[in-house]
Amino acid sequence: MSFHLPLAVVATALRPFYRLSLNARLPYSVQRTLLDVGAPLQQVPAGAVVRPTVLAGRPAERITVGATERRTAVLYLHGGAYTIGSLATHRSLAAHIARESGSVVYTLDYRLAPEHPFPAGLEDAAAAYMELNTEHGYETEQLAIAGDSAGGGLTVATARRLIDRHGVTPAALALISPWVDPGRRDTSRDRDLVVNTAWSFDAAEKYLGNGDARDPGYAPLQGNLAGLPPTLIHVGVDEVLYPQIMEFVDKLNESKVDVTLTEYARLWHVAHLQASLVREAADAVAELGAFLGSQMGVQPHPRHVG
Repeated sequence: MSFHLPLAVVATALRPFYRLSLNARLPYSVQRTLLDVGAPLQQVPAGAVVRPTVLAGRPAERITVGATERRTAVLYLHGGAYTIGSLATHRSLAAHIARESGSVVYTLDYRLAPEHPFPAGLEDAAAAYMELNTEHGYETEQLAIAGDSAGGGLTVATARRLIDRHGVTPAALALISPWVDPGRRDTSRDRDLVVNTAWSFDAAEKYLGNGDARDPGYAPLQGNLAGLPPTLIHVGVDEVLYPQIMEFVDKLNESKVDVTLTEYARLWHVAHLQASLVREAADAVAELGAFLGSQMGVQPHPRHVG
Protein backbone atom coordinates (compact mmCIF):
# COMPACT_ATOMS: atom_id res chain seq x y z
CA MET A 1 0.00 0.00 0.00
CA SER A 2 1.52 3.30 -1.02
CA PHE A 3 1.45 6.23 1.37
CA HIS A 4 2.07 9.80 0.37
CA LEU A 5 3.97 12.53 2.15
CA PRO A 6 4.00 16.25 1.37
CA LEU A 7 6.26 16.98 -1.58
CA ALA A 8 8.26 19.59 0.33
CA VAL A 9 8.98 17.15 3.17
CA VAL A 10 10.36 14.51 0.81
CA ALA A 11 12.40 17.09 -1.11
CA THR A 12 13.95 18.34 2.14
CA ALA A 13 14.89 14.80 3.15
CA LEU A 14 16.32 13.89 -0.25
CA ARG A 15 18.59 16.91 -0.69
CA PRO A 16 21.25 15.90 1.87
CA PHE A 17 21.02 12.24 0.81
CA TYR A 18 21.82 13.06 -2.80
CA ARG A 19 24.56 15.50 -1.78
CA LEU A 20 26.18 12.73 0.22
CA SER A 21 25.81 9.89 -2.26
CA LEU A 22 26.35 11.67 -5.60
CA ASN A 23 29.77 12.94 -4.67
CA ALA A 24 32.67 12.89 -7.12
CA ARG A 25 35.10 12.43 -4.22
CA LEU A 26 33.56 9.08 -3.27
CA PRO A 27 34.52 5.87 -5.06
CA TYR A 28 31.74 4.66 -7.33
CA SER A 29 31.49 1.49 -5.26
CA VAL A 30 30.57 3.60 -2.23
CA GLN A 31 28.07 5.66 -4.21
CA ARG A 32 26.41 2.47 -5.43
CA THR A 33 26.19 1.08 -1.91
CA LEU A 34 24.63 4.25 -0.51
CA LEU A 35 21.92 4.26 -3.17
CA ASP A 36 21.19 0.57 -2.70
CA VAL A 37 20.88 1.08 1.07
CA GLY A 38 18.27 3.80 0.54
CA ALA A 39 16.35 1.93 -2.16
CA PRO A 40 13.94 -0.03 0.11
CA LEU A 41 12.33 3.23 1.25
CA GLN A 42 10.80 3.32 -2.24
CA GLN A 43 8.22 0.56 -2.10
CA VAL A 44 6.69 -1.54 -4.86
CA PRO A 45 2.91 -1.37 -5.27
CA ALA A 46 0.65 -4.05 -3.85
CA GLY A 47 0.51 -7.14 -6.01
CA ALA A 48 3.92 -6.65 -7.57
CA VAL A 49 5.77 -9.81 -8.54
CA VAL A 50 9.53 -9.42 -9.06
CA ARG A 51 11.29 -12.36 -10.67
CA PRO A 52 15.05 -12.50 -11.24
CA THR A 53 15.99 -13.38 -14.80
CA VAL A 54 18.79 -12.91 -17.33
CA LEU A 55 18.75 -10.86 -20.52
CA ALA A 56 21.63 -10.88 -22.98
CA GLY A 57 23.81 -12.50 -20.34
CA ARG A 58 23.14 -9.76 -17.79
CA PRO A 59 21.13 -9.94 -14.55
CA ALA A 60 17.64 -8.57 -14.99
CA GLU A 61 14.24 -8.53 -13.30
CA ARG A 62 10.82 -9.28 -14.75
CA ILE A 63 8.20 -7.23 -12.92
CA THR A 64 4.43 -7.54 -13.12
CA VAL A 65 1.56 -6.21 -11.03
CA GLY A 66 -1.62 -8.24 -10.91
CA ALA A 67 -1.98 -11.02 -13.46
CA THR A 68 1.42 -12.48 -14.24
CA GLU A 69 1.02 -12.85 -18.02
CA ARG A 70 1.11 -9.85 -20.33
CA ARG A 71 1.43 -9.57 -24.09
CA THR A 72 3.20 -6.20 -23.93
CA ALA A 73 6.51 -5.31 -22.31
CA VAL A 74 8.78 -2.39 -21.48
CA LEU A 75 12.56 -2.63 -21.30
CA TYR A 76 13.53 -0.20 -18.53
CA LEU A 77 17.04 1.29 -18.45
CA HIS A 78 17.95 2.81 -15.09
CA GLY A 79 19.70 6.11 -14.55
CA GLY A 80 22.82 6.89 -12.53
CA ALA A 81 25.21 8.69 -14.88
CA TYR A 82 26.29 5.34 -16.38
CA THR A 83 28.32 4.69 -13.22
CA ILE A 84 25.77 3.90 -10.49
CA GLY A 85 22.19 2.67 -10.15
CA SER A 86 20.97 -0.91 -10.01
CA LEU A 87 18.02 -3.24 -10.20
CA ALA A 88 17.36 -2.38 -6.54
CA THR A 89 17.36 1.39 -6.92
CA HIS A 90 14.77 1.32 -9.73
CA ARG A 91 12.64 -1.68 -8.70
CA SER A 92 9.90 0.48 -7.19
CA LEU A 93 9.67 2.79 -10.20
CA ALA A 94 9.67 -0.11 -12.63
CA ALA A 95 6.88 -1.80 -10.69
CA HIS A 96 4.78 1.36 -10.73
CA ILE A 97 5.31 1.61 -14.48
CA ALA A 98 4.25 -2.03 -14.83
CA ARG A 99 1.04 -1.27 -12.97
CA GLU A 100 0.24 1.91 -14.84
CA SER A 101 1.12 0.57 -18.31
CA GLY A 102 -0.57 -2.81 -17.87
CA SER A 103 2.63 -4.41 -19.14
CA VAL A 104 5.56 -6.50 -18.03
CA VAL A 105 8.58 -4.36 -17.20
CA TYR A 106 12.06 -5.82 -17.58
CA THR A 107 14.86 -3.97 -15.80
CA LEU A 108 18.41 -4.57 -16.95
CA ASP A 109 21.65 -4.55 -14.98
CA TYR A 110 23.68 -3.24 -17.91
CA ARG A 111 27.43 -2.85 -17.45
CA LEU A 112 28.59 0.36 -15.79
CA ALA A 113 31.61 2.62 -16.08
CA PRO A 114 34.37 3.10 -15.12
CA GLU A 115 34.81 -0.68 -15.17
CA HIS A 116 32.94 -0.93 -18.48
CA PRO A 117 32.97 2.33 -20.46
CA PHE A 118 31.00 3.14 -23.62
CA PRO A 119 29.71 1.27 -25.58
CA ALA A 120 29.29 -1.62 -23.10
CA GLY A 121 25.95 -0.43 -21.70
CA LEU A 122 24.60 0.30 -25.17
CA GLU A 123 25.58 -3.14 -26.40
CA ASP A 124 23.84 -4.74 -23.40
CA ALA A 125 20.64 -2.72 -23.88
CA ALA A 126 20.35 -3.40 -27.60
CA ALA A 127 21.03 -7.10 -27.09
CA ALA A 128 18.43 -7.27 -24.30
CA TYR A 129 15.77 -5.70 -26.53
CA MET A 130 16.56 -8.09 -29.37
CA GLU A 131 16.35 -11.07 -27.02
CA LEU A 132 12.93 -9.95 -25.79
CA ASN A 133 11.86 -9.57 -29.40
CA THR A 134 13.26 -12.80 -30.83
CA GLU A 135 13.22 -15.20 -27.88
CA HIS A 136 10.50 -13.99 -25.51
CA GLY A 137 7.77 -13.52 -28.10
CA TYR A 138 7.25 -9.75 -27.93
CA GLU A 139 6.60 -8.18 -31.32
CA THR A 140 8.14 -4.74 -31.78
CA GLU A 141 4.72 -3.07 -31.60
CA GLN A 142 4.34 -4.73 -28.19
CA LEU A 143 7.78 -3.79 -26.87
CA ALA A 144 8.74 -0.27 -25.76
CA ILE A 145 11.80 1.18 -24.03
CA ALA A 146 11.87 3.62 -21.12
CA GLY A 147 14.58 5.12 -18.97
CA ASP A 148 15.58 7.97 -16.71
CA SER A 149 18.53 10.37 -16.84
CA ALA A 150 21.49 8.39 -18.24
CA GLY A 151 19.04 5.56 -18.83
CA GLY A 152 16.93 7.98 -20.84
CA GLY A 153 19.89 8.86 -23.04
CA LEU A 154 20.67 5.16 -23.31
CA THR A 155 17.06 4.53 -24.34
CA VAL A 156 17.43 6.90 -27.30
CA ALA A 157 20.83 5.48 -28.27
CA THR A 158 19.43 1.96 -28.06
CA ALA A 159 16.46 2.82 -30.27
CA ARG A 160 18.80 4.39 -32.81
CA ARG A 161 21.00 1.29 -32.87
CA LEU A 162 18.02 -1.03 -33.20
CA ILE A 163 16.68 0.96 -36.13
CA ASP A 164 20.00 1.36 -37.93
CA ARG A 165 21.56 -2.06 -37.34
CA HIS A 166 18.58 -4.38 -36.96
CA GLY A 167 15.76 -2.68 -38.83
CA VAL A 168 13.72 -2.82 -35.61
CA THR A 169 11.73 0.13 -34.27
CA PRO A 170 10.49 -0.01 -30.65
CA ALA A 171 6.82 0.71 -30.05
CA ALA A 172 7.54 3.87 -28.06
CA LEU A 173 10.10 5.66 -25.92
CA ALA A 174 9.38 7.13 -22.48
CA LEU A 175 12.15 9.38 -21.21
CA ILE A 176 12.45 10.88 -17.74
CA SER A 177 14.94 13.78 -17.81
CA PRO A 178 17.09 12.09 -20.46
CA TRP A 179 20.84 12.83 -20.45
CA VAL A 180 21.24 13.02 -24.20
CA ASP A 181 24.64 14.74 -24.40
CA PRO A 182 26.90 13.73 -21.49
CA GLY A 183 29.80 15.71 -22.92
CA ARG A 184 27.91 19.00 -22.69
CA ARG A 185 29.49 21.47 -20.30
CA ASP A 186 27.49 24.64 -20.99
CA THR A 187 25.02 24.28 -18.13
CA SER A 188 23.23 27.32 -16.75
CA ARG A 189 23.57 26.05 -13.15
CA ASP A 190 25.93 23.75 -11.32
CA ARG A 191 23.39 21.76 -9.28
CA ASP A 192 19.74 20.99 -8.69
CA LEU A 193 18.18 18.99 -5.87
CA VAL A 194 19.69 15.75 -7.20
CA VAL A 195 22.44 16.40 -9.76
CA ASN A 196 25.65 18.37 -9.33
CA THR A 197 27.91 18.98 -12.30
CA ALA A 198 31.17 18.10 -10.53
CA TRP A 199 29.78 14.58 -10.14
CA SER A 200 28.08 14.30 -13.53
CA PHE A 201 31.06 15.66 -15.48
CA ASP A 202 33.35 13.13 -13.80
CA ALA A 203 30.93 10.31 -14.56
CA ALA A 204 30.62 11.43 -18.19
CA GLU A 205 34.40 11.21 -18.61
CA LYS A 206 34.50 7.78 -17.01
CA TYR A 207 31.70 6.56 -19.26
CA LEU A 208 33.32 7.94 -22.43
CA GLY A 209 36.68 6.30 -21.76
CA ASN A 210 38.62 6.44 -25.03
CA GLY A 211 35.50 7.11 -27.10
CA ASP A 212 34.43 10.12 -29.16
CA ALA A 213 32.14 12.56 -27.34
CA ARG A 214 30.38 13.27 -30.65
CA ASP A 215 29.46 9.62 -31.19
CA PRO A 216 25.63 9.53 -31.26
CA GLY A 217 25.74 6.26 -29.33
CA TYR A 218 27.26 8.27 -26.48
CA ALA A 219 25.41 11.54 -27.13
CA PRO A 220 22.16 10.90 -29.05
CA LEU A 221 21.54 14.64 -29.28
CA GLN A 222 24.47 14.78 -31.71
CA GLY A 223 22.99 12.18 -34.05
CA ASN A 224 20.11 11.55 -36.41
CA LEU A 225 16.75 11.50 -34.64
CA ALA A 226 14.53 10.92 -37.67
CA GLY A 227 12.54 7.72 -37.58
CA LEU A 228 12.38 7.39 -33.80
CA PRO A 229 9.04 6.09 -32.49
CA PRO A 230 6.50 8.17 -30.53
CA THR A 231 8.33 9.65 -27.56
CA LEU A 232 7.21 11.05 -24.21
CA ILE A 233 9.58 13.28 -22.24
CA HIS A 234 9.20 14.41 -18.62
CA VAL A 235 11.46 17.11 -17.17
CA GLY A 236 11.50 19.50 -14.22
CA VAL A 237 12.02 23.14 -15.13
CA ASP A 238 14.65 23.62 -12.41
CA GLU A 239 16.89 20.76 -13.50
CA VAL A 240 20.52 21.11 -14.56
CA LEU A 241 19.59 19.15 -17.69
CA TYR A 242 16.60 21.31 -18.61
CA PRO A 243 18.28 23.38 -21.39
CA GLN A 244 19.81 20.26 -22.97
CA ILE A 245 16.49 18.45 -22.90
CA MET A 246 14.60 21.36 -24.45
CA GLU A 247 17.16 21.44 -27.28
CA PHE A 248 16.55 17.73 -27.73
CA VAL A 249 12.78 18.28 -27.90
CA ASP A 250 13.28 20.95 -30.56
CA LYS A 251 15.44 18.60 -32.62
CA LEU A 252 12.87 15.81 -32.29
CA ASN A 253 10.20 18.14 -33.60
CA GLU A 254 12.43 19.23 -36.47
CA SER A 255 13.02 15.54 -37.24
CA LYS A 256 9.24 14.95 -37.45
CA VAL A 257 9.21 12.62 -34.44
CA ASP A 258 5.89 12.39 -32.60
CA VAL A 259 7.01 13.86 -29.27
CA THR A 260 5.02 14.77 -26.16
CA LEU A 261 6.64 16.97 -23.51
CA THR A 262 5.48 17.40 -19.92
CA GLU A 263 7.28 19.99 -17.79
CA TYR A 264 7.07 20.01 -13.99
CA ALA A 265 7.38 23.19 -11.97
CA ARG A 266 7.81 21.44 -8.60
CA LEU A 267 9.25 17.98 -9.25
CA TRP A 268 12.98 17.36 -9.09
CA HIS A 269 15.25 15.25 -11.30
CA VAL A 270 13.60 11.81 -11.70
CA ALA A 271 11.18 12.39 -8.84
CA HIS A 272 9.30 9.44 -10.36
CA LEU A 273 11.55 7.26 -8.18
CA GLN A 274 9.51 8.49 -5.22
CA ALA A 275 6.14 7.46 -6.70
CA SER A 276 5.37 5.44 -3.56
CA LEU A 277 6.02 8.48 -1.36
CA VAL A 278 4.85 11.57 -3.27
CA ARG A 279 1.43 11.94 -4.90
CA GLU A 280 2.77 14.27 -7.61
CA ALA A 281 5.43 11.71 -8.54
CA ALA A 282 2.80 8.96 -8.66
CA ASP A 283 0.71 11.10 -11.00
CA ALA A 284 3.73 11.59 -13.29
CA VAL A 285 4.31 7.83 -13.42
CA ALA A 286 0.62 7.32 -14.16
CA GLU A 287 0.90 9.59 -17.21
CA LEU A 288 4.06 7.85 -18.36
CA GLY A 289 2.54 4.40 -17.92
CA ALA A 290 -0.66 5.38 -19.71
CA PHE A 291 1.39 6.68 -22.64
CA LEU A 292 3.34 3.44 -22.93
CA GLY A 293 0.22 1.34 -22.63
CA SER A 294 -1.65 3.35 -25.25
CA GLN A 295 1.23 3.09 -27.73
CA MET A 296 1.21 -0.70 -27.35
CA GLY A 297 -2.56 -1.05 -27.56
CA VAL A 298 -3.22 -1.80 -23.89
CA GLN A 299 -6.79 -0.97 -22.84
CA PRO A 300 -6.85 1.88 -20.30
CA HIS A 301 -7.58 0.84 -16.74
CA PRO A 302 -8.95 2.86 -13.82
CA ARG A 303 -6.39 4.98 -12.03
CA HIS A 304 -4.95 3.16 -9.03
CA VAL A 305 -5.29 4.94 -5.72
CA GLY A 306 -3.16 4.45 -2.62
